[in-house]
Amino acid sequence: MKKLLRLPYLIYQYLIAGPIFVIATLLTAIITIIGCTLGNQNFWGYWPAHIWSRFTCMIFLMRIEVVGRENINKGESYVFVANHQGAYDIWAIYGYLNHNFKWLMKKELEKIFAVGSACKMAGQVFVDDSSVAGIKETISEAEQTLKHGMSVVIFPEGSRSWDGHMIPFKRGAFMLAGEFKLPVVPLTIDGSFDAMPRSTYNMTPTKIRLTIHKPIYPGERGFNTKKLMAECRDTINSALPARHQDPAAES
Repeated sequence: MKKLLRLPYLIYQYLIAGPIFVIATLLTAIITIIGCTLGNQNFWGYWPAHIWSRFTCMIFLMRIEVVGRENINKGESYVFVANHQGAYDIWAIYGYLNHNFKWLMKKELEKIFAVGSACKMAGQVFVDDSSVAGIKETISEAEQTLKHGMSVVIFPEGSRSWDGHMIPFKRGAFMLAGEFKLPVVPLTIDGSFDAMPRSTYNMTPTKIRLTIHKPIYPGERGFNTKKLMAECRDTINSALPARHQDPAAES
């Protein structure tokens, strides 16, 4: 029965929703580039993509549930750190976090046609971790972004999971939070692996839950990077279903 229902969805995905998505993506990139060129980067760098993300979830029949939005304040800057189950993590956060931010994203994404240019014009921070000089440049760019009251979002795993479980975190996001003494907000995303795992472009309509945890604030001396990283990982892990939880994480 499931196979019979799946075939019509895949036909819909590739012949109807897919082409609409491509057109919507190009239009969003063009609007972002033009808007940011005219001014007000924080507006044009966020709202077109915010609407595009919600539209994407809608046309592919994904249901998004948000838990814990009351844990963050609209006018406060945060470093958001999230697990990375699949591509829908991006649309879930962009569309449903409801908090203006910039991404810390892989530098190679800058090469994507139209989208890379739009991200650059929008002020997204491209991470170059290939050298010490590249890391210093990334921190410098992030500093300028955070100075203006903006928040940043990063996937500390660095890439999507292959099986829905978290892979080891990288220290960059936590070093950044410690240096600028900003509160860190762990985000748990569950369901995006079921929606579209890394191994395929075939999608499955499902519910994706975005859990916004309480901020972790720095003390007078800032953060202990190793401790902060472990605390965030444990917090993110706690909101995952048992089948995706990391048994090595502390409870």
